[in-house]
Amino acid sequence: MSLSREPLEERLWSGIVTRILINTISHPIEYARVLIQIGHEPILPRETRTLFGKPALALPNIFQYVKHIKTVDGFTGCYRGFVPKLCSYTLSAVAMEKVSESVLFTEIYPQVHSDNEDIEELPDEKRKAAYQRELIKEIVTKIVGIVACHPLDVVTLRMMAQFVGRETKYNGVIQSFVEVYKENGIMGYYAGLVPRLISHISTLALVSYSTYFINKYIIHDRETKKYTSTIMTFLASTFTYPLLVVYNCMAINNSGLEAGMPPNMPIYISWTDCWSHLSSMNQLKRGSSLLWRYYTGPQVVINGRLVALTNKQFYYHK
Repeated sequence: MSLSREPLEERLWSGIVTRILINTISHPIEYARVLIQIGHEPILPRETRTLFGKPALALPNIFQYVKHIKTVDGFTGCYRGFVPKLCSYTLSAVAMEKVSESVLFTEIYPQVHSDNEDIEELPDEKRKAAYQRELIKEIVTKIVGIVACHPLDVVTLRMMAQFVGRETKYNGVIQSFVEVYKENGIMGYYAGLVPRLISHISTLALVSYSTYFINKYIIHDRETKKYTSTIMTFLASTFTYPLLVVYNCMAINNSGLEAGMPPNMPIYISWTDCWSHLSSMNQLKRGSSLLWRYYTGPQVVINGRLVALTNKQFYYHK
């Protein structure tokens, strides 16, 4: 038994190490994106024109934003929240792997094809059953992984959000866990969990069903079918992106940090309240574009020039 499990363990930890390397490289960009998603814009927009020649106000792209963080906090400051983020990914990966390999899961959802068998080559009924089984398996493992690591992700986001108000209360993983409890109690560890779960489950379902129908009715080339899932994952992630913005906002809302309190952010009574407020301001997609970003808030024309109205006008939203 131990010999048969050894390759699985090797693949698991090899994947974790690879992901750590990727996270190390991409963390500054993800950090800047989180600050954008929670609405922090430290650099005033500048006058520009869109690709169609329309006057607009441009916000700094993601690389300019990272440069700003580095200017304020130095190179190491670009890795704020990095340690709990790595802990979160490792915990999530291990939890998902354990659930995926569990005997109980296999008994409830018996495998309808071998691991080496191409799903697209199966008869229609078996192919449909295989898609359903894989979808259920992915949803269950994803839910377990998210629930297991969510408290660490809340700590990560709150550490990052301290950039806005220059706080240091969320400092170190253990101290941050204590601080979350002091501010919000047990429920604080799962702030923003619901929109996050909905986002990931919706993405998995959209990708699975769309891939099945596209490969069955539209695409018939065997090689082309291999790319359907990847393309649909990108499109589905774009569709569910607003839920991740809401999740990030809810994770820091009413946390004792300036970023999550008025005037920077209203106090939301629920994630749907947050969704409604951001939707009313056309802010559900903020951070989705990394290179071409435009200010969409209130603006006026003064002496022939566009001027952004950037005064904080948030309030306790009830």
